[in-house]
Amino acid sequence: MDFEVYCDESNPEILSDRTANNYLLIGSIWIPKVYREDLKNSIKKIKTNHNYRNEIKWNKVAPSSNEFYLDLLKYFFSTDNIRFRVLLVKSNEIDRVKFHNGDGELSFYKFYYQLLQHWILSYNSYSIFLDHKVNKDINRVSKLREVLKNANLTSEIANVQALPSNEVLGIQLADFLTGIVNAKFNKKISSSSKKDILTETENYIGHKLVPTSKSENKFNVFSINFQGGW
Repeated sequence: MDFEVYCDESNPEILSDRTANNYLLIGSIWIPKVYREDLKNSIKKIKTNHNYRNEIKWNKVAPSSNEFYLDLLKYFFSTDNIRFRVLLVKSNEIDRVKFHNGDGELSFYKFYYQLLQHWILSYNSYSIFLDHKVNKDINRVSKLREVLKNANLTSEIANVQALPSNEVLGIQLADFLTGIVNAKFNKKISSSSKKDILTETENYIGHKLVPTSKSENKFNVFSINFQGGW
């Protein structure tokens, strides 16, 4: 089966300044490729219904747009063909020198690998779209694809590509859902509208927003463990 994955991140600055935030997050939307047009058309319809013309972003949640974002959240949780997975990386556990040759950018793409690798299954094909960012090493995205391909010999990594978020609704949806998790774990609930959306999210999942098991396949929160163990 062919799948598409849309990704966005929050707080990458902690890779150069660990005091900037408590957590780095990288979030991802996973859909069957055949569902792409349904996703786009459904989100466009919700935008039209609310006369919402801005890019979808967690930072744009406000009282004037609250009903739009609540409807978007309802759409996500009521649609079986969309799954969300977010990686949490605790800032005070990142050791760039020991594990990443002192290179924050390298560590960022290693965390991307951890986000993606554990949900890639044999005999499927994956096209992965990242939010575009400027890298010191222009080969970071192609290297990520190469590493994923080498680790998944029984599946196909058809594409790993960076695109501007304003052109891709899947990346925008990833930004919104990642922002909810970021608000919870970095304690960044700056308005009543954002608090409403966090509360509604917890109502949908049936519990407080906490790290989940690997088997959670609708709203998966993966807190990476650097301590090892079993």
